[in-house]
Amino acid sequence: MPRPLFAVAALLAVCSVSCRPGYQKRVQAALRTVDAVVAQGPYQASWDSLTRYKVPNWYRDAKFGIFIHWGVYSVPAFRNEWYPRNMYIQGSPEFKHHVATFGPQSTFGYKDFIPKFTAEKFDAGHWADVFQKAGAKFVVPVAEHHDGFPMYDCSFTKWSAARMGPKRDVAGLLAAAVRARGMVFGASSHRAEHWWFFDGGMKFDSDVRSGKYADFYGPAHDQKTPDGKQSQPDEAYLNDWLARTTEIVDKYQPQLIWFDWWIEQPAFQPYLQKFAAFYYNRGSQWNKGVAINYKKESFPERAAVLDIERGKLDTLRPLFWQTDTSICKRSWGYIQNHDYKTPDSIVDDLADITSKNGALLLNIAPRPDGTIPEPQEQILAEIGKWLAVNGEAIYGTRPWKIFGEGPTKVVGGSFKDTEGQPFTGQDIRFTQKGDTLYAIALAWPEKGRLVVKALGSGSPHTRQKVETVRLLGSGARLRFAQTASGLAIELPKERPGDYAFTFKIEPVDPAPDTE
Repeated sequence: MPRPLFAVAALLAVCSVSCRPGYQKRVQAALRTVDAVVAQGPYQASWDSLTRYKVPNWYRDAKFGIFIHWGVYSVPAFRNEWYPRNMYIQGSPEFKHHVATFGPQSTFGYKDFIPKFTAEKFDAGHWADVFQKAGAKFVVPVAEHHDGFPMYDCSFTKWSAARMGPKRDVAGLLAAAVRARGMVFGASSHRAEHWWFFDGGMKFDSDVRSGKYADFYGPAHDQKTPDGKQSQPDEAYLNDWLARTTEIVDKYQPQLIWFDWWIEQPAFQPYLQKFAAFYYNRGSQWNKGVAINYKKESFPERAAVLDIERGKLDTLRPLFWQTDTSICKRSWGYIQNHDYKTPDSIVDDLADITSKNGALLLNIAPRPDGTIPEPQEQILAEIGKWLAVNGEAIYGTRPWKIFGEGPTKVVGGSFKDTEGQPFTGQDIRFTQKGDTLYAIALAWPEKGRLVVKALGSGSPHTRQKVETVRLLGSGARLRFAQTASGLAIELPKERPGDYAFTFKIEPVDPAPDTE
């Protein structure tokens, strides 16, 4: 008589933790290291201590980074990077596609894509060159996605890119290449969601139910309890999470750790406090500024940096924050027939986010062979061309008294990146350095004239009389007049580029620095 599914799940969970040779000793050694580092200070594992954290200046100055979703899920390249979960959800498009294309999940499961994830053309140096030319200042590859296949040399599982598939330490190679070009290296962990990520495979005949693969697919608990609440990970899983995440820190010394949404669950709270104290203390020991990204309410707002997925804020936030979004509209990982955003829209978003005290982390999606699709490289190159001319209005700037002006309203919130109307030449975003104000028109103003209303002679935002106005990328001398209705700037006949246009205005009353 077959085991009840709940019994199979329980056995799988136990095996996934305890059946790996030397696993428990490695976890316990990692936890002892964590405790020792936390004990050294200066940060303790409490929110009171962690809310004294300050965002490092390198991060506040950088403004633009590259996110990289690259993993086994790029092999099926169907719909999005949640293919490994959805291929086990009966009735889903991924389930139907998988059975029709590869056969039943009992004979061809997600694990069977790993040998096809060859990365034979992966060149970390070329990737870093592309990112540098794009104007990125920091790079954040996914160290481990929900699928439980680390893209780094993980000590706690054999199922990793260092031992299977590419058989290369992708994170280590990228870290070296990125740093060699003067960029900051970060890493993301989506491990928390693995607790339930493969639970669909426990509900029918699939390889997820095989104890042989428990240390990859497990623990495969139901995402929700019978009463509809979120299932909470147990101590063994949380210890594993902490051991894996702190290993990323110690092996690669990333200056940014990005977390996905599910760490907001109550069971994670003491572990997040311990991790943050460990990581911030390590940063202090390295004499490097480090930062943690969080979503929703996983951290108190001063203990880490808020990240908004595929969305923006509609107002200026006093505390530094970040948008993470993808160059592709429908997916984070590589798929066939991507629908790409335009360089124009991404540049506009970068200016808008910067004006509101934020940074943009823009994701790319490489192919399973390790190449970056040509349209993605082209989009990044266009962003780089714009930053080569206008970068002084982005890098190292701080928000002004108001973020901007204009008729187009930004739709605030997560997963709103494709909502809202295109910006116009009347939409202006402000950034500042000292008494220099940058007014970025998000399109070429109509009728040969730009009026900056916030700089009118009677404006409450500045008492200064404007003395000089320059258009970055243009050698033309601009005529301007400061009246009660605004600073009116006559435009040259030739545009200095294809996207947003930056006017450098001096002097202007600066706003106090934000946090």
